[in-house]
Amino acid sequence: QVQLVESGGGLVQPGGSLRLSCAASGSIFSIYIMGWYRQTPGKQRELVATITSDDYTSYYADFVKGRFTISRDNAKNTVYLQMNSLKPEDSAVYVCYARIRVVHGHSDPYWGQGTQVTVSS
Repeated sequence: QVQLVESGGGLVQPGGSLRLSCAASGSIFSIYIMGWYRQTPGKQRELVATITSDDYTSYYADFVKGRFTISRDNAKNTVYLQMNSLKPEDSAVYVCYARIRVVHGHSDPYWGQGTQVTVSS
């Protein structure tokens, strides 16, 4: 069993900052990639950012480039998303993603439950 648990969401004013965290736990053999998606009502889930575990290569969606920074702590199986210069359109449920190989098993995608981010004055 593997769990992804997010934290750090909340209400912030436009132009403000938040830092999301996502910790993976369970029978983990290795984690290949971790990242964040976001979901708003009536829209498809969209990729925000990802980071690999071996060389820390990161990817960002165009709409967050220059504002968000993804990082990870492999020793803690944790990925972070630093969100700066937040805009109202960044309001969404942010969902953690990881591709994990479990002990004595295969690699599969795993998802967290999501954490709400609301940007409003």
